[in-house]
Amino acid sequence: MGDLKSLKKSSTLPVPPRRNRPLSLHRSDSYSSSMHCPTEGTNTLSSMMTLDSNVCPMAPPTRWNRLKSSCLYCCQPCLTSENAAPKMNASWFQRLRYALMCPPHGSVAMVITGLVVVVLCWASLWAVTGAEALPGGNLFAIVVLLVACLLGGFIVEKIRVPSLLGMLLVGFMLRNTPKIDIAKDIDPDWSSALRNLAFIVILIRAGLGLDADAMKRLKCVCIRLAVMPCVAECVSAIFTAKFLLGFPWVWGAILGFVLGAVSPAVIVPTLLDLQDQGYGVDQGVPTLVIASATIDDIFAIACFGIVVGIAFSSGDLVFNIFRGPLEVIIGTVVGALCGVILWYIPNKYQSRVKLLRVVLLLGMCIVSLFASRLAGFNGAGALGCLVIAFVARHGWKSEAVEIDSVMTVFWYFMQPLLFGLIGAEVDISYIDKNTAGLAMAVLAVGLVIRTITSYLCVLGVSLNTREKFFIAFSWIPKATVQAAIGSIALDVARQTGASDNVVYLGTQVLTISVLSIIVTAPIGAAAIVILGPRFLKKTIYISKEREAQLVRPSRPAITVTDDYPDIPAPQNSKLSNGFVEHEV
Repeated sequence: MGDLKSLKKSSTLPVPPRRNRPLSLHRSDSYSSSMHCPTEGTNTLSSMMTLDSNVCPMAPPTRWNRLKSSCLYCCQPCLTSENAAPKMNASWFQRLRYALMCPPHGSVAMVITGLVVVVLCWASLWAVTGAEALPGGNLFAIVVLLVACLLGGFIVEKIRVPSLLGMLLVGFMLRNTPKIDIAKDIDPDWSSALRNLAFIVILIRAGLGLDADAMKRLKCVCIRLAVMPCVAECVSAIFTAKFLLGFPWVWGAILGFVLGAVSPAVIVPTLLDLQDQGYGVDQGVPTLVIASATIDDIFAIACFGIVVGIAFSSGDLVFNIFRGPLEVIIGTVVGALCGVILWYIPNKYQSRVKLLRVVLLLGMCIVSLFASRLAGFNGAGALGCLVIAFVARHGWKSEAVEIDSVMTVFWYFMQPLLFGLIGAEVDISYIDKNTAGLAMAVLAVGLVIRTITSYLCVLGVSLNTREKFFIAFSWIPKATVQAAIGSIALDVARQTGASDNVVYLGTQVLTISVLSIIVTAPIGAAAIVILGPRFLKKTIYISKEREAQLVRPSRPAITVTDDYPDIPAPQNSKLSNGFVEHEV
């Protein structure tokens, strides 16, 4: 027995099986180090089963780990992960310090990304085209204009000014400022093509946003608003140019129809922004003005061609007289047929149907605009683009919203090109300083007459006084048509070898056209943006589930979507056309 007891004391107990071992190991870095670095003189298995990880000290740090730790310690003040975000009441220095920390984030990240994209685009153009993408080349000037207009629009938006004003100003400066007048390097054909492409995008957005019910209700007013203000301004220009500038009657009519056209490139984007915010939607104000602006341009351009033909005795007079109605018929019929085709092609069950619709819609509108210009019917193409999008939207119904969102992305890049190139078309070298004051008087009188006539055209319509004043002031901007046809009379005079007096009259028409763009484009755009939220009613569409939260005793009238037509409308409300209007 004694030998047996001594044997038990001196012998080592057997190691229990793996499944019966106590699960007391810690899954940590110290555990892994104890596995790879057991303490000297101890059993490896016992070191793995210990609870305290300090039994196995860490291995001495390597040179690489020491360098890594030192760099991390030095860069700690510059890392966003190691610094808390500034509070709401933080100083501007604290906000700036956090904004410049790494990795880039917020506005700094956006700026860096934009710079990288611009550099890569320019490098790609240079790799493909060579000298065209270098300073003095056409593509280099276009890229600089695009980037500068984006920055100009971003800056003026910070001071609560429409971005298109900044883009117009940047384009004007890049054309007329010495040493930086790189806009003169842009090829005129490229400028015209890019402006037309941007114009197509905005016409598509306008067509997708037109309200069919408002068009039916306001069709007569649309025709009056498209024709009467243009004729009134033309008549005023004929008399003021005759008695102030000594123009012949025919040249006064040429000037009048140049000034009589409004600019859809300025009017349509600003009105679409107001429409997206809900201003004037129920009354159909954006639809009325957008549709009238397109017809106004067709009428003014057609009449301009007639009087130019009379002044230079060129072309068939009868054909020129009927050109306007013919362009309206061609644009409407072709646009309607193309829009109906888009109802069925592509089939709505095809894969990637949205992408195919965008491609086909853009393709049809591009062909419509450029083919009509090749055929000599400039106004028919613009009207065709508007009708194509409008008819296609009627067939696509709710799916048209997704197409419009894609066009909004396109418009983000085309907008600076459009307004920057319009500003670059203004050349102050054409302005005659001796008659600039009288030319401004002719322009001012015409604008006053036009504004009054526009207000009279909407009398008798179910619009309040503020909405009528808004329509009158939205009829001010001039840009695209004046830039396109302002120099035609001068070009024709030079090509036909006319007398010096006729060339002088053509120069005067171009001068007043340039002044009209400089004065009316920014003023008209600012008037629409500023007066829209103040003069138009805003409609807010909300679900009926939040009706009780939004209707409060001190709030104005709120229009909400009736998502549950089976539930009776609450008291003190009127149910009309699927909407519940609460009057508080």
